[in-house]
Amino acid sequence: MLISHIVSALERFAPPALQEEYDNCGLILGDSSNECSGVLVTVDVTESVVAEAVSKGCNMIVAHHPIIFKGIRRLNGRTPQERAIISAIRNGIAVYACHTSLDSAPGGVSQRMASMLGLESVGPLEPANGRMLKLQVYVPSAQAEDVRMALFDAGAGEIGNYDSCSYTLTGFGSFRALPGSNPFAGEVGRLHFEKEECIQVVLPSWRRRAVESALLQVHPYEEPAYDFIEIRNSLPDAGLGAVGNLPEPLTPAEIVDLVKTTFGSPVARCNEFPLDARIRRVALCGGSGSSLLGRAIASGAGVMVTSDVKYHDFVDYANDILIVDIGHHESEKCSKSIIFDIISEKFPNFAVRNSQSDVNPIKYM
Repeated sequence: MLISHIVSALERFAPPALQEEYDNCGLILGDSSNECSGVLVTVDVTESVVAEAVSKGCNMIVAHHPIIFKGIRRLNGRTPQERAIISAIRNGIAVYACHTSLDSAPGGVSQRMASMLGLESVGPLEPANGRMLKLQVYVPSAQAEDVRMALFDAGAGEIGNYDSCSYTLTGFGSFRALPGSNPFAGEVGRLHFEKEECIQVVLPSWRRRAVESALLQVHPYEEPAYDFIEIRNSLPDAGLGAVGNLPEPLTPAEIVDLVKTTFGSPVARCNEFPLDARIRRVALCGGSGSSLLGRAIASGAGVMVTSDVKYHDFVDYANDILIVDIGHHESEKCSKSIIFDIISEKFPNFAVRNSQSDVNPIKYM
């Protein structure tokens, strides 16, 4: 088992193309061509987590938070972050981060939180836009089916709960093969007209390389004519945050108790809200999600569950929505179970462990 195999499984579920511009997802430390002896899953990469990986014989750590988030000018061991990096390198431990890529992936952090709360009809709070492509390619009619199936096999043509989606137009293409060419149809130096089909399919941007490779392998022409066009369609089920409905409306106090119990948060910061209110629609965002408060209100949610809400956000939104601010670690620790499930389901006999030394750095007094 190579580290690259683990990386591929993670990136099929949470493609790095879904990360936010400021983020640093992916393989941050290590050589993907090395054999993987075991994976340790954590929220944060600390010195103690690296030491735990060494003691358990794991040469790969998969974390939610990147060990390197902003630029580092020196590596002299003066900070805990630098010491963790140095220790990982010294012990040959690869470090991979699924941060906002896992936040935005279908079934990611916020959607797992929604599932834990028992929400129904769940969708992203801020759908991922601008990450879709449309491919149109011109193929001789006799070979069109082979090309179409190759595109489907490479991951193109998926729309929501449907796959193998395409649109076809039939017409005639013209070309003249020049000296030095080896035309599939027609003759060198003579204008040729060929009955062709224009096949159109959509695909996520991160599948472009695989789809293009499949196209070029099966297309009969020496110089295929095709275009990848960026489109603004939202990715189904992908995006930041989540919104859904409780099976039955609850009071603010009942919702707060449910949230604290579900995510193991001993306290929650909340704004004052009518005690007799009945709330059914719930918005969530793992980690720092106060930037989505406006979207939560627009979605019709009566409560927003997130962390790191600023004082002025409470001031600005106090009359519009119930805010339930739990701890950052409490809101994101479900990322460990998601990562664990991805690896263990793909490689059921492989050593993957949840870190025991990864603990909430914040203590409530």
